[in-house]
Order: sequence, then C-alpha cells, then structure tokens
Amino acid sequence: MYRRIKHLFKARRESLGSRELVKRLRKEGFQIGRYRVRRLMKRLNLVVIQRQAYRVTTQRNPRHGVAANQVNQDFNPSRPNQVWAGDVTYLRTPEGWMYLAIVMDLYSRKIIGWTLDLRMTTALVERVMQQAITLRNPPNGLIFHSDQGSQYTSQRFSNLLKQHGIQASMSGVGACWDNAVVERFFGSLKHEWLLKVNHRTRQTMKQDVEAYIRYYNHERLHTANGNQSPVEFELSQLNLSGFA
Repeated sequence: MYRRIKHLFKARRESLGSRELVKRLRKEGFQIGRYRVRRLMKRLNLVVIQRQAYRVTTQRNPRHGVAANQVNQDFNPSRPNQVWAGDVTYLRTPEGWMYLAIVMDLYSRKIIGWTLDLRMTTALVERVMQQAITLRNPPNGLIFHSDQGSQYTSQRFSNLLKQHGIQASMSGVGACWDNAVVERFFGSLKHEWLLKVNHRTRQTMKQDVEAYIRYYNHERLHTANGNQSPVEFELSQLNLSGFA
C-alpha cells in the first residue's frame, strides 16, 4: 500500500491529493477511506502544492456584441454534444509565450479539441472549434460557452458558429465561475503538471500539453462522471443508452 501510494503520487507529478488518491486506489481494488489516505500521506511526507489564483487571459472588445449566458453555471448537460465550453490560456517558455485554446464537452469533461499558437488570435479559436466540429459532427442547437474575449465575440467566430447551427453563450465580465470547469482544467494542467517540469522549448511544452490531455481524457477520474475518466464515461453511457 505504501509503495503504491508513493508511486501514484510521483507518477502524477506530486499533484494527487487525498481525494484523488482514494478514487484511484479504490478503482484498483483497495478498500480504503480518505481519512486513512490522509494519514498515510502525512506519514510519507507527500504534500501537494496549492494552485495559483485565476487570471483573465482574453480581453473584451467593447465594439463587439456579447451573447447571453445560456449555461448559468449548470455544467452537467444530460447528453453529449449539448453544451461545449472553451477558453484560451497562456504558457511561458524561455523561447517565448504560447497560447493554448481548448474545447471541452461538458457532458463528460472530455477535451475534444485543442491547439497551440504563438499568438492569441481569432484564427486560434476558429481552428480549435473546427477541430471539435470535425471530430464530433454535432447536431444543430449545440451551445458553445466561452468568456467575452474579443476572439470569441468577433464576427468571424460568430459566423463559424452560425454556419454549424451552434448557439453562443458567454460568461459575465471577469466571472471565472461562469466557466469554472474549463478554468479547473487549465489550473490542473498548469499547476499539477506543466509547472513541475522545466520546459526549455516550445516543442517540449507542446509535447507535455499533449501528454496531459491524453492522461486527462483517458485516466483522470472525475466525480461528475461517477469516478470515471471522460473516455470511460462516454463509452459506458454509449453502451447503456446508445448515444452517438
């Protein structure tokens, strides 16, 4: 048990807290509670570094129109391709900044599109949205939720959504909780993963982002998914209900 806890903690870059360790250990067949895991972590001197505070990345253009908030912090749609959410965050390397845009299906928390660029442009969010559309082929009426960044409020991005029958939804100004699931993903990516390694080049940063998204989609257990990974949850629901 001691050895397994130490291995799981170190394999996840010393980021698994007691709650996540309990989920993983129980999934592996161990009968253990959170109180005991806390005691074992203390005995093994396994300490998780706390996340940093949320920061706004995108900037609003006051000349652009803003969509109403259709999600209103209801992050648990009843079926796939009903509500997607996205945002952009910054990543720093000695070679310079990079910007990561993602699209997440809130039904399973799965990342269904992501891309990196040297600039935070409308083309960046268009590219990741097109990637998600190609992968999922969503039905008309899908809601896409974002902040009020100028990339998302631009006419070009609005036209892309309309072309595919997608309805825009936007958070309030500076209201990070209006897109909390995506912000949590960015927090986990940075403070549980990327900041534990010294990335000297943009290429190694890109490779590590890809590695984390693969882990997040296929292995990271989510309470909202009944302690299943996004991929496991989608497959289990597909088998149960025949959702496409």
